[in-house]
Amino acid sequence: MLRHIIESQQFNVPFIMELFESAQRMEKIFHRGGTQDYSNKIMASLFYEPSTRTRFSFETAMYRLGGKVISTENAKEFSSAISGESIEDTIKVLNHFVDVVVIRHNEIGGAKRAAQVSKIPIINAGDGKGGQHPTQALTDLYTIYREIKTIDGLNIALVGDLAHGRTIRSLAYLLSKFERVKIFFVAPDALQIHQDICEHLEENDIWYTKENSIHKIINQVDVVYQTRIEKEKLNSSDNEYSNLMKEFYIDRNVINHLKQNAIIMHPLPRLNEISSEVDNDPRAAYFRQAQNGIFVRMALLAYLLDRY
Repeated sequence: MLRHIIESQQFNVPFIMELFESAQRMEKIFHRGGTQDYSNKIMASLFYEPSTRTRFSFETAMYRLGGKVISTENAKEFSSAISGESIEDTIKVLNHFVDVVVIRHNEIGGAKRAAQVSKIPIINAGDGKGGQHPTQALTDLYTIYREIKTIDGLNIALVGDLAHGRTIRSLAYLLSKFERVKIFFVAPDALQIHQDICEHLEENDIWYTKENSIHKIINQVDVVYQTRIEKEKLNSSDNEYSNLMKEFYIDRNVINHLKQNAIIMHPLPRLNEISSEVDNDPRAAYFRQAQNGIFVRMALLAYLLDRY
């Protein structure tokens, strides 16, 4: 039984599949307007970094369950943290106010620190640059499962800033739990996946390769998971950045080489990685992916609140 949701390594395949069944039930509840089953529960949305999709997704999930929400979007600047209060003390106080805390922290390991002192459930909504984002990874995996009906045996391209992307790291850990998965890490050399993920995949006998252009692999994969590549991370000129992005940019010409039953995903927000002309292609799953996050988070909240 899980008390907190902190990192993808916590989950096994039976838990994941049970969660997916719950998420499907939550989708039906969502579409009929929600439930009042958790009307006596309060969630704290404690975000030390600004967020739109993740915070709204969690808050929508809690409201659809019938619960209540208290929140702060930029706690690093607009809470007692600015005067030096530790995350541990903040969580100890919130234990007396609410039933579950969803936290996005600016430091890797912030959610784990919170969980170590909390008697109520803690959910990691993203920690640091290059930390983890387990609920987004579960959303991503659920989207693949819903769209393609399987995870075993898929070829999956993880594209973009793989060095700093917490969604990428969390998803790679989840994919390593399934059979015959092949992972294509597609990134500029300076932003390639870190060695610790590669070692984890090798330990779990997961095939992977590193590439520096999406064009090399686009016709081989079942899933393209695209993420942002920010110019500041590359320390490059505008011209250098523009030329580099041609190797990772998804437009109509690129998807013409994509399998007909493949999907394109993105955790959002996007900058200039996917042309808007792709949005109407049925293989573009990123907006469906965003909605799936509500169903998965409803399922996770219900799971934790039922056991607290």
